[in-house]
Formats: sequence, structure tokens, C-alpha cells
Amino acid sequence: MLDFFKSISDFVWGPPLLILLVGTGLYLTLRLGVLQIIKLPLALKYLFSKEEGLEDDDAKGDVSSFAALCTALAATIGTGNIVGVATAIKLGGPGALFWMWLAAFFGMATKYAEGLLAVKYRVTDENGNQSGGPMYYLERGLKHKKLGKFLGSMFAVFGVGVAFFGIGTFPQINAITEGMKAGFNIPIFITGIVLTLAVALVTLGGIKKISKVAEFIVPFMAVLYIFGALIILISNASATGEAFKLVIHSAFNGQAAVGGFAGAGIALAIRAGVARGVFSNESGLGSAPIAAAAAKTKSCVRQGLISMTGTFIDTIIVCTMTGLVLIQSGLWSDAGLEGTALTSAAFKSGLPIEAIGGFIVTFGILFFAFTTILGWNYYGERCTEYLFGVKAIKWYKIIFIGIVAVGPFLKLELIWTIADIVNGLMAIPNLIGLLALSGVVIGETRKFFKEKKEQEKGIKA
Repeated sequence: MLDFFKSISDFVWGPPLLILLVGTGLYLTLRLGVLQIIKLPLALKYLFSKEEGLEDDDAKGDVSSFAALCTALAATIGTGNIVGVATAIKLGGPGALFWMWLAAFFGMATKYAEGLLAVKYRVTDENGNQSGGPMYYLERGLKHKKLGKFLGSMFAVFGVGVAFFGIGTFPQINAITEGMKAGFNIPIFITGIVLTLAVALVTLGGIKKISKVAEFIVPFMAVLYIFGALIILISNASATGEAFKLVIHSAFNGQAAVGGFAGAGIALAIRAGVARGVFSNESGLGSAPIAAAAAKTKSCVRQGLISMTGTFIDTIIVCTMTGLVLIQSGLWSDAGLEGTALTSAAFKSGLPIEAIGGFIVTFGILFFAFTTILGWNYYGERCTEYLFGVKAIKWYKIIFIGIVAVGPFLKLELIWTIADIVNGLMAIPNLIGLLALSGVVIGETRKFFKEKKEQEKGIKA
């Protein structure tokens, strides 16, 4: 049975889906005029500035745009940025990092479209909260309403599946419990109890509580992790320069066998880089727009721009830091090191005090994994509401907390394989929606920047 589901997983995450994910990003990039480069400075400005007119009654939303982004980043910046990068480079060689960059570049356009549509088609539920995401822009945006409702429901079912059994629970829970056991010799059952209580305390408070925790933890841990990586890269500048050259060379020439590394061709580097890149930043999967829909904003385009910075931060910054530290250390070709152990060894070797490197990686995994659980809890909650109404949210939360409680003691490879399948299937209805509604994205974008230009002319006059 495991072999059967593994073959399905390999097919779902094979070339067709990866081509569709990157292809959608490429299509949107061309139609939006490379917006992810031209408008990135403006997007970063919006990220840290308050939107005018938010005190007005018509400014809907539950949390600030920054908090909404942090909630989305809480779900995306996780073990993929530490373990996933190591896995990609171990499998595809240094060139895999280049293909992660390429996937992220096109993914920024996809994430922009997702954030824009999430705000445009969001609704207010019975509790007065904002609900949005692929299920809503599929149902409300597509001309064929029955098809839209079917695709929206399909996405929501897969979304709940991923929240319960996939990226939102078991991989993160095991990363935390195993990390605490290896780093501090804390028994798994103690970590499991503390983790369950912490998750229950935060998630029962809803989006506002989740976003407050995410607003604090995500920037703090991201800055600490990036700062540690920068010290290594700057203090070993010559090795970092050589690592960058190796990334470019390997991306187009493959990587010959070295040390314990078996060697990799260009095709393997592309697959490893694109797959891990998409898995890390989730562009096109449809998860992040669920958080974006909760943002207090009157402009869907503004929120789209802010959402776009999520992929930039996740992959272009955090994954790049991890990748370059791994490559310049030379340990990536060590046959005895994989995943967390590889990243931890690279950080330890690069910092003057080894313990600091281990501390950064261990606590990075701890907090990144914890916030991923919180972010995916919220995504699953919104999907449950779409399928069964607000009354079902209470039961969803109880089941989710129960899964977190038993998660540390389960190591069921079959569940993880099924979760990978559901995670990939989530993307299909979302990508259909993005392509079908691309005209709406283009129209809203042109309208926003035309009005902005006229407004700036008026101010100058």
C-alpha cells in the first residue's frame, strides 16, 4: 500500500504539476509586466507603512496587512527553509538553489494574484470575521457557478486534509519533539504535552491571537536566523563567492560526484530545486491567500503586493541564506550528513562558537515549526467553515488539538505520503482559478496604478 501511494505522490509532484505551477507564474509574470521586480520596492514600502483611510468604516478586515503576512509566513517559513534546502542540495547539488530562485521569482507573481483575489472575493461570516481564499474566488469569481462551487469545495477538502495530516502537523510536530530530544535531551512526551497546551492556548483565540503570536515570533526568528547566516557568509566572503559561482555553474552543467555526493544532472537539479522551492514558499498552492483575506485593507492590489513579499522573504532571502551556508561549508557532499544535521553542522562550522550555530538551527526549527502549525490550523479552520459553516469550527479545533497531542508518537510514513498527495492536489483547483481569473487580476492592477498615477499628478499640481 505504501508503494502504491508513493507512486501516486511521485506522479502528483512530478513534472506536470511543477510545470503547471511555474508555468502559471510565468504567464502571470508576462501579463503583469514583471511586476515582481518593478513594484517590489513599493510592496516593501506598503509592508511597513499604514494604509490611509483604514479608520473608515468601509475598511474591512480582522488584522493588519503586516499581521496577515506574518500569519502566512508563519505557515510557510518552516522546516522547509532549513531541512528542505538541505534535502534539495543533497539530491540535486548546488545548482538546485538556482532553480529554487527561479521558482520563487515566478512564484512572486502567483502569490500577488492569490492575495489580490483573496481580498476582492472575501466575505464576512456569521461571526463577523473575514473569510477568503481559493474556495471563495473560485465560487464567486468563475462564470460557471456550479463548477466554481465544485472546485472550491475540492480545494477546501484538500485544505482540511493538509491541515490535519500534512505539512501543518506531523512533519512539524516531529521536527520539534526530535529537535528538543537531540538538542536538550528532553523526553518526547514532555515536549508533546507542552506543545499541545501551547497550540491549544493560541488557536482557541482565533486569527487575532494567532496573528499576534506570528507578528512576534516570525520577524524575531527570521532576523536571528538571517543574522547568524550573514555572519558566516561575510566572515567567509571568498568561500561564499565560490559557493555562488558553483550554484550558477551546477545549474547549467550538472554536478559531478564529490566526496559522498553521487553527482546530479541538470534535470535532477531542476526537479529538486523547483519542488523544494514550491514546497517552501507555497506559491500557487492556495494556502497564503486564506490569511491575506483577513487583512484590514480597502485595496486588493495593495494586499496582493504585500503578499508577494512573502515569497521573496521565504525563498529569495531565508532559503538563499541556508543554501549558501551549506555550500560554502563544503559539508553538503558529506555522505553522513542529511537534513537538520547537515544544516546544523554547516552553521556550527561557520561560527566562532559552535554552540551558537547549533542554537540558531535548533531554535529556528522549534519556532518555525511551531508557527507553521499555527498558520495551518487557521487555514484548515477557514476551509472547514466553507464546507460546514461556522458551527463546525469548534469541532475542527478539538480534532486539530487532538492530532497535535498524538502526533509526537506517530511515525506513519503512509500518512505523510498521503499528505503529500493532498498537498499537491490542493494546487490544481487554485491554479485553475488563477488562470481563469487572470483577466480580473490584470484589470484590478491597471486600475489601481492608473488611479495612483493620477493621484500623484494631482498632489504635484
